[in-house]
Amino acid sequence: MVVFNYSTRELTTKVVFYGPGLCGKTTNLQFIYDHMPQGVRGKMLSLATKSDRTLFFDFLPIDLGQIQGMKTKVQLYTVPGQVFYNETRRLVLKGADGVVFVADSQENMIEANLDSLRNLEENLQAHGMSMADTPHVLQFNKQDLPNALPVDVLNEKLNKYNAPFYEAIATTGVGVQETLRHITKLVLLKLNDKYGKDKTSAMGRAATTVAAPPTGNSASAPVIAAPAASAVANPAVDVASMPTLVSPIAPLPRSEVAIPAVASLTAPAAAHSQSPAPP
Repeated sequence: MVVFNYSTRELTTKVVFYGPGLCGKTTNLQFIYDHMPQGVRGKMLSLATKSDRTLFFDFLPIDLGQIQGMKTKVQLYTVPGQVFYNETRRLVLKGADGVVFVADSQENMIEANLDSLRNLEENLQAHGMSMADTPHVLQFNKQDLPNALPVDVLNEKLNKYNAPFYEAIATTGVGVQETLRHITKLVLLKLNDKYGKDKTSAMGRAATTVAAPPTGNSASAPVIAAPAASAVANPAVDVASMPTLVSPIAPLPRSEVAIPAVASLTAPAAAHSQSPAPP
């Protein structure tokens, strides 16, 4: 659901954090909010129960600065993981430009992860979308727990489309920054492919309203396949003027997309990127 306001040269994209209950979706957003400066982040909205379970969604807008002359923002959402909130998950997922699937690395949570992935695919299909054609990144969270499965085991069981993946400890920020940067990269490169320099007329015909939290009549936008590691760069994407913070990490392969870095990471997460499975 990329939204262009061409008169003010603003571009807004939507990324949804998906996964089973208590896997760390809200923890990701909270860490991002706590470690980005006020000039970059917006106000975080969280609708949760008294036990800190997400009831409807969490919402966090981030200002990425200028990209190809467009003021660019990404809106981060989470969905409730509890099985009985499926209609809410489907509603929040509508119009997503990219998805982060946060998996709980604990051995006893493998079936819950698989169920959540199946649910994600079903809800994407309900909006005429698919995992194969939607930019997405997997995050294997809670890697610090003693019963956490190895990353290679989790990847084999959960990464059906060979998407980029990261190991993470969201409570301390390990892997949070890298996950955010990679999904943002994939979304922006997809938009560049669709609305590049040779397609400015298409941008001019795009919507001229500013994106808002999800409603029942939000429009879904077409998406393309997440690029492979060897194709994650596009020189047409100019992000030289984007804001930077402390503790920047090394760029992804051939990267020219850099979002604000998150401070106070104890250690960088291992980056993994694979080529999408053949159709």
